[in-house]
Amino acid sequence: MSLRATPNLPSRDFAATADFYARLGFETRFRSDGWMILGRGDVEVEFFHHPGLDPRSSWFSACLRTLDLDALYAEFRTAGLTDDSRAIPRLTPPVEQPRVPRYFALVDRDGSLWRCLQTA
Repeated sequence: MSLRATPNLPSRDFAATADFYARLGFETRFRSDGWMILGRGDVEVEFFHHPGLDPRSSWFSACLRTLDLDALYAEFRTAGLTDDSRAIPRLTPPVEQPRVPRYFALVDRDGSLWRCLQTA
């Protein structure tokens, strides 16, 4: 049996979300009035239309795990995102803490948090 799960995140505006994620290497794989699927390689993320979302109060999140965190961070840096901890969107530098995987955070234009984690 083959299984996979995909994050479902909100989007206030599908066109703006697709443009944002295109800067991170994602392509549009499906789009209708109420649903959109973006992908990058084997990774897919699904978006539902949520025009009334307040990005500052969003609690949506997902994890993205990679064998090469530094390479992924370098690729995402080319999108020109700020690392200001109050800004939306933003990209924080990699962090190392005891007993947790090394990680960095990406917050998209709708306030969704991506925890990008180094895998063994």
